[in-house]
Amino acid sequence: MHHQSIAEIMASLLPKISQYNLEAGCDEAGRGCLAGPVVAAAVILPPDFSHPLLNDSKQLTEKQREELRPYIIEHAIAWGVAVVGPREIEEINIRNASFIGMHRALDQLKIRPEYIAIDGNAFIPYPDIAHECVIKGDGKLMNIAAASILAKTFRDDIMNELDATFPAYRWKKNKGYPTPDHRKAIAKEGPCEHHRMTFALLPKQLKLDL
Repeated sequence: MHHQSIAEIMASLLPKISQYNLEAGCDEAGRGCLAGPVVAAAVILPPDFSHPLLNDSKQLTEKQREELRPYIIEHAIAWGVAVVGPREIEEINIRNASFIGMHRALDQLKIRPEYIAIDGNAFIPYPDIAHECVIKGDGKLMNIAAASILAKTFRDDIMNELDATFPAYRWKKNKGYPTPDHRKAIAKEGPCEHHRMTFALLPKQLKLDL
């Protein structure tokens, strides 16, 4: 069985989906978490952008993502990152929080895009700019892959900082995702101000060995 190398995967990523040069790729991180914000990013890459590691951020190691972040920031035509916190997520729901986060990231681009490529299957249209949703776009388009790396690394930084104040939840390790160790800590300590209280923080039938 042939396993694709990173170079082969990267070669299979399309730079963009439209004919426009100024196409922004958008993605978010933290949608499935129990704690912390959703972080969204938007990136416009130059036509000749390349890096041997660029791929869907979920396929990369933390070290590889950290290596890519400054390279993307330095070489992008424009980039933006935005945060939607837990209280706002509760008010507008996680789906809308993801869309609003991407809108805010697009608002931060110093150059207005001509077209927008969105990771996922739905989006609230951004004013006066056409978009296309691409399912698993972070593994198909370079600009979405770049946005996914920025969103993930900036969010990881936030969770690492919060971990210093709330070490019981082990956010440095689980980044707020619903891991067994995170749920055990919620059961033992109770939730804190950074938890999303509208989420099922604990299973209804709690069977944890505390």
